[in-house]
Amino acid sequence: MRYQIEHTTDYIYQQAVTLQPHVVRLRPRSDGSQILHSFSITVVPQPKQQAQLVDLDGNSLVQLWFDSSPTESLVIRTVSDVETSRLNPFDYFLEPWAVSLPADYPASLLVQLQPYLLGQQPGYTSSIDPIAAQLAQDLWLQANGEPLTFLSLLNQHIYQDCQYTLRETGDPLPAGVTWKERSGSCRDFAVLFVEVCRAIGLAARFVSGYQEGDLDNPERHLHAWAEVYLPGGGWRGYDPTQGLAVADRHIALVASNSSRYAAPVAGSFTPSGVRSSMTYKLAIRPLP
Repeated sequence: MRYQIEHTTDYIYQQAVTLQPHVVRLRPRSDGSQILHSFSITVVPQPKQQAQLVDLDGNSLVQLWFDSSPTESLVIRTVSDVETSRLNPFDYFLEPWAVSLPADYPASLLVQLQPYLLGQQPGYTSSIDPIAAQLAQDLWLQANGEPLTFLSLLNQHIYQDCQYTLRETGDPLPAGVTWKERSGSCRDFAVLFVEVCRAIGLAARFVSGYQEGDLDNPERHLHAWAEVYLPGGGWRGYDPTQGLAVADRHIALVASNSSRYAAPVAGSFTPSGVRSSMTYKLAIRPLP
């Protein structure tokens, strides 16, 4: 599938502010499952300097620096032409040593995967949310320790048992809260999925991006899902909001061990106490 994506974000400030450096994470990634053909970004007020950066996870970011002139608004518009190619999300074979859970990565690989194995919510002595850990144990038993069955069960449990709610701003809820309430946004479901995977020893990360959606409904929103590192398959996506394994109808922007580092726009302004509001327009058009 090939898509043109136009995404405009408007920030309005209650009074004039001075913009501090901002990071924009709206450039689609280009890898073995999707190719970025073109990308442009327009910012008003115009930054005094901008640069393309690559973060620790290999994501392409845009760093913006502004002068000290006060402004009452910030507008960021991106246009992307991206082609997805993963028709079959299961086109791989697990390594022979990775066919049972709990996951037992080799020592050399375990060192690299450490950031994707730790709990996301501080304050728990085990580092993993205890509610997520219990859910992981229950699903492990149902799956007879088989990784792909476990992931499918987890995906379906969240999709079928939790009520989706649209929540456009704010940090994701802790995994245990989402599962206890059986309700959340796509980013809440992604955090829950990641936490349960980590509880059983599967390396997992948070993904921010877009999804094709219903072509008869023009309304579109940013989307979030999870990726799990499967030896033999690499990073593979699961979307618990839709109960799907990720294929060519998802367009990934960035992935990180923490949802904090996948936020589409991050930055600050002075004075810090000024209230602000955000609106956006998003169009995702399939191309012939």
